[in-house]
Amino acid sequence: MSDRSSHWDKVYATKGEAEVSWFQNSPSTSLAMIRAANPDREAAIIDIGGGASRLVDALLQDGYRDVAVLDLSANALDLARKRIGAAAATVNWIVADATTWQPEKTYQIWHDRAAFHFLIDSSDRAAYVERLRSAVAPGGHVIIATFAPDGPEKCSGLPVQRHDSASLAAELGPEFALVESRSEMHHTPWDSTQAFQFSRFQRRGA
Repeated sequence: MSDRSSHWDKVYATKGEAEVSWFQNSPSTSLAMIRAANPDREAAIIDIGGGASRLVDALLQDGYRDVAVLDLSANALDLARKRIGAAAATVNWIVADATTWQPEKTYQIWHDRAAFHFLIDSSDRAAYVERLRSAVAPGGHVIIATFAPDGPEKCSGLPVQRHDSASLAAELGPEFALVESRSEMHHTPWDSTQAFQFSRFQRRGA
């Protein structure tokens, strides 16, 4: 198990779902941007670093039938599975590091809220983008949310790399066209605020 996996397994083993700063009862911005990409209900969607996020619940309720959640922490995915109940059997749960994972299929939607900003080394970001390129179908959409340039410098005791849409575009390269960006002021469970930015890109070549 990698140090990153150990860190996040410990976080989810010692804290409840709503006791982490990134908890959202309703992932409204993520869901709105996925809907804006207009995938059909058979489209393959993957949530990178999804952990115990409630986005998977919302996607299943919306009728999407090909949903995957990838996270470093098996504990986090177990929390989500138990919360969802029987419907969890329809989800592909993947315990993996997004910088070393080997995708076995392509996806129409790649969603990542607050995983990419933990990649502070350029080599890790390049490895992540390499996996993204192999996993996103032509015409597919990439939605990445990170702390904004005026957001926190750390999360869960770890340093982060803050981004805006321009820096994300530079990381992804010209193969991905920026479609939209949105700002969100996230309210943590203890009523502090964190500035996030969400950017949606579309892969050229559809």
